[in-house]
Amino acid sequence: MKKVLLINAHQRYEGFADGKLNQTLVDAAKELLNSMGHETKTTLVEKGYDIAEELEKYKWADIVFVQTPVYWMSVPYIFKKYIDEVYTAGLGETLCKDDGRTRSDLSKKYGSGGLMQGKQYMISTTWNAPLEAFEDPEQFFEGKGVDGIFMWLHKNYQFFGMTALPTFSCHDVLKTPNVENDLKRFKQHLNSAFTTI
Repeated sequence: MKKVLLINAHQRYEGFADGKLNQTLVDAAKELLNSMGHETKTTLVEKGYDIAEELEKYKWADIVFVQTPVYWMSVPYIFKKYIDEVYTAGLGETLCKDDGRTRSDLSKKYGSGGLMQGKQYMISTTWNAPLEAFEDPEQFFEGKGVDGIFMWLHKNYQFFGMTALPTFSCHDVLKTPNVENDLKRFKQHLNSAFTTI
């Protein structure tokens, strides 16, 4: 049994981004993981959060799952604010001791000061961009894939010493939504990832 922190990073924009798909994915993850015997806690960033309580959730969790829409090739402003506030407060004692370097041991490199070794994370994203825009080197994202675009978020968790579970993504969610298929793929993805840990 794993303890999983589910973070919904959605930010509402009236008439444009109501957050139904992201909440549906978080609800599906909670239901599926609970049915598999895992314990879950949730944070809905848009509803507000207590920084100390969030850090306790990170200490409690074996796995941090982030569900986020993509706004302008990144996460919503409120989730970036959450990252800045919560992760900065976690410096020193909770998430990472420091950046890992020390003058007394030059073999210790930048990014090796994490305190969350043995923990994992998963990123799940929703995009208006179609999948081929990521896979085809001739299209907009130049074949870099979702993980390439979201390397910065991966590096946040790796800075804490965490390791990645496979990323999930929904594509073309505004122009050609297919929620039923996305949910089916999502549950298969979670089943596969959580039966191998």
